[in-house]
Amino acid sequence: MWGFFPIYFHELRTAGAIEILAHRIVWSALTVALLITVIRRWDSVRELLRRPRKLAGISLAAVLIASNWGIYIYGVNSDHVVETSLGYFITPLITVLFGVIVYRERPSATQWTAIALGAIAVAVITIDYGRPPWIALGLAGSFGLYGLVKKQLQLPPTDGLLMEASALFLPAIAYLGWLSAAGRSTFTGVSASHTALLVLAGVLTAIPLLLFADAANRISMTHLGILQYAAPILQLLCGLVIFHEPMPAAQLVGFMLVWVAIIIISVDAVRRSRRTAASEENALDGAGAEPLAATAGGA
Repeated sequence: MWGFFPIYFHELRTAGAIEILAHRIVWSALTVALLITVIRRWDSVRELLRRPRKLAGISLAAVLIASNWGIYIYGVNSDHVVETSLGYFITPLITVLFGVIVYRERPSATQWTAIALGAIAVAVITIDYGRPPWIALGLAGSFGLYGLVKKQLQLPPTDGLLMEASALFLPAIAYLGWLSAAGRSTFTGVSASHTALLVLAGVLTAIPLLLFADAANRISMTHLGILQYAAPILQLLCGLVIFHEPMPAAQLVGFMLVWVAIIIISVDAVRRSRRTAASEENALDGAGAEPLAATAGGA
């Protein structure tokens, strides 16, 4: 679903990026509110309202995810779909870098190699563009910071998404009201399908986020991380095949460097995951062997 979002938002380009973003926020909030009513989680939401520090973190997360959504919509509707895919390709590298800066993590030599390749790729694309790839960097930076804040908050997915959308609900409604009063709203002035697509933007925002949260509980983080590359791959294909965006040689070299970095960091993650699993299995085997040996000796 994330991979084919460019097609969806491209159909809404009659509306400006900010109007689409405002509708996405409003309808996301209403969609998740309905879901929370169905699964009866309002008590936990009310509990969150009594925790000012959590609310401050949620407000920050809301601003970051809204920035990410807004940059993405702008990128798609300004014919920079390929660049948006680059942003999500380099997001994991940015996440590793944040781990070093914020959590003082010590990346392996392999991870440092991947980060360096990502930096070189951005430099190559910057030279080709004649400017930094601001859309890609904005997407990677905002989503990386969003992940950092969400890690600190440790909220259930439905509660977190509702609170984030709610934090932006009133400004979004106010903006849509202003657009309508000024006669600049496209909500009902284009076509019935346009109106329906704006409303469904909320549903299509909530569903993949909730599916992602559920998947995170079912498979390892290593596999989850690798699967996330499906979205930018599909977005890249949308840009090249459907919207016929150019891919100059220098830009292709930059993307190839990023893909090499992704392969390096993914292989490293799989190896680390296997080593951790093997260590845990050995520890369990050792713990089980000691009582058995003691019993045999006593006999």
